[in-house]
Amino acid sequence: MENKKQLFFEGKEKLHVLFFYTGMQSYMEEVLGFIYAGIEAGEYVVLIDNDRNFKKISEQLKARLTPIQLKQLHYVNSLDFYFSSGSYHPPAITDYFNKTVQPYINQNITFRSWAHVEWATMDEPFHLIGDFERVVDNAVNEISFPLICAYGERKMPSTLETILLETHPYILKKEKLVFSQKYIPE
Repeated sequence: MENKKQLFFEGKEKLHVLFFYTGMQSYMEEVLGFIYAGIEAGEYVVLIDNDRNFKKISEQLKARLTPIQLKQLHYVNSLDFYFSSGSYHPPAITDYFNKTVQPYINQNITFRSWAHVEWATMDEPFHLIGDFERVVDNAVNEISFPLICAYGERKMPSTLETILLETHPYILKKEKLVFSQKYIPE
C-alpha cells in the first residue's frame, strides 16, 4: 500500500515541518499517516506526545501493524520531554532529545520524529520557543532527519504563530508541504 504521507518525504531527510492542527481528527489523521509512512519505509519513528493521545494512536497502530513493526515506534511522553528540568528549558529539552536519538545515530538507523507541542497557557515566554525551534532546525539539518512539530491552531497568539513560521522552513497544509515565506534561516 502506498502511503501519500511518504510521497512528500521521499528523498528528503532534512525536513523541519510546522503543522497547525485544527482539531483532534485532523491531528490523528496526520500523525497516524506520518507513523505508517515511516514504518512502511523501514524507518524508526520517535513520537513525542501526551499519554492521552498515545493511547488512541497505539490502538490504531495495533489494529494495522505487526508486533515487529510496532517495535519501530519509540514513544516519549511530551510532559517528560518538554519539562524534564521542571520548566520549559531549551538546553534541557535539547539534551533529552539528543539522548533519545543518539542510539539511532550511533547505529546509522534512519528515523523520523513527530513532536506534539502543547501549552497549558499561551502566555509562555515565546522567545524561548523560538530559541528552541532554531536549535531544532539546526539539528534537523546536521543529523539529517524529518521532523514535524504539531501545534494546535486554536487560541494561537499571532506572536507565537509568527515565531513558528520564521523557524520552520516548511508548513504542512492539506497534505502538501509548502515553503514558509516567513522562514528565516539561522
